Amino acid sequence: MKFESILQIILLGSSIGLAAVIFKKIPVLRTLADKPSQDFEKKQELDLKLKTGIKKLNPFKGLSYEILLQKILTGVREFSLKLENRVSNLLKELKRNTEERKVRENDNYWEEIKKATKNKSKLRK
Repeated sequence: MKFESILQIILLGSSIGLAAVIFKKIPVLRTLADKPSQDFEKKQELDLKLKTGIKKLNPFKGLSYEILLQKILTGVREFSLKLENRVSNLLKELKRNTEERKVRENDNYWEEIKKATKNKSKLRK
């Protein structure tokens, strides 16, 4: 209950502060909207000049988007094939390692059984 009342007080205080800031800044914002600045107009002119200049100097005029897409997709395909090849090599290596481990375990398996049977026969005597 205390926590909720503290949150409500904070919300009320911040709302009042926000409203005060907005009411103080409204007259300043009205004066800014009435007269556009010369810097803004110069910036728009400069932007327009830059855009036209870039369009004139466009190095990609003769580039077809289909060819670009084809090159990108070819690169992605090559990357995926290389990745698939590496993964398959890793899988082959893991399989080989597990088979070698199984062979080693099977060799020791029969020797352990022989030792265990010899120990049992010695214990019975």
